[in-house]
Amino acid sequence: MNALTLPDVAAQISRQPLPLDWVGMCGVATPVLIDGQRLSAMADAGVSLDDGEARGIHMSRLYLALGLLEDTPLSPALLRQILQQFLDSHEGLSQTASLNLHTDLLLKRPALISPLAGWKRYPVSIEAQLKNKMFHVELQIQIPYSSTCPCSAALARQLVQQQFVDDFANKQLEHAEVLAWLGSSNGIVATPHSQRSTATLTLRLDAGVKEFALQSLINEAEAALGTAVQTAVKRADEQAFALANGQNLMFCEDAARRLTTALARSPHIVALDVRVVHAESLHAHDAVARSSWTRGAS
Repeated sequence: MNALTLPDVAAQISRQPLPLDWVGMCGVATPVLIDGQRLSAMADAGVSLDDGEARGIHMSRLYLALGLLEDTPLSPALLRQILQQFLDSHEGLSQTASLNLHTDLLLKRPALISPLAGWKRYPVSIEAQLKNKMFHVELQIQIPYSSTCPCSAALARQLVQQQFVDDFANKQLEHAEVLAWLGSSNGIVATPHSQRSTATLTLRLDAGVKEFALQSLINEAEAALGTAVQTAVKRADEQAFALANGQNLMFCEDAARRLTTALARSPHIVALDVRVVHAESLHAHDAVARSSWTRGAS
């Protein structure tokens, strides 16, 4: 008995000839190798369908090409290789290929004072496209940090000053008494509000970049912000964090400007978009600022 030839319905002619901008798969589970870590990721892989008469693409060919991610460290060169394989397997059908990866980078972060350390999660997305032999790649990184409101700090200081006047008016100041007052809840009647904040960085990389250097970018951003959120802490670390916040007051506008200025110095970044969100502890809404920059733009 002769084996039957399996039908290839995708090779049929479309009843409604029309090119399509993108056809593919979203949410494909795949491992990726980043900075020595084997991470779980989700991939969106697709190509354009420029031949309007073709009924469909060959999605299994895209899926198989994603296998290159399993054992090779992630780099722009690897993404370009995969995208070229997408196009080579769809010759005559497609001229544009794209691949988006979504994962969480895990970095072990030390405490400020004590020998403790813990893991911190940084959501990362990488978008790559190959069109007419032109390749470009963008990174998106989310970075959590802490921010203390300058306005709230000024108002709290004023209340402390007023309480000091009320408690020590017309009195001979004694060092021990003032020291005790400073350490009591009666003296420090108000504290400024702080909030957990998030910076979302979208970075367009130079075409010649060899590696993503995610940890270096995150370190640079956290240094610019000054008050990265902590993992495992002891009381000494918590006190050091309180000191850092008190000396690092910032509005969302300040945070956006700091990040833009710091990242614009990188020779590997040609454009960036910064979005910071301060999840207000005073209000029921968020404070948000955005900034964009392109190398060479006036």
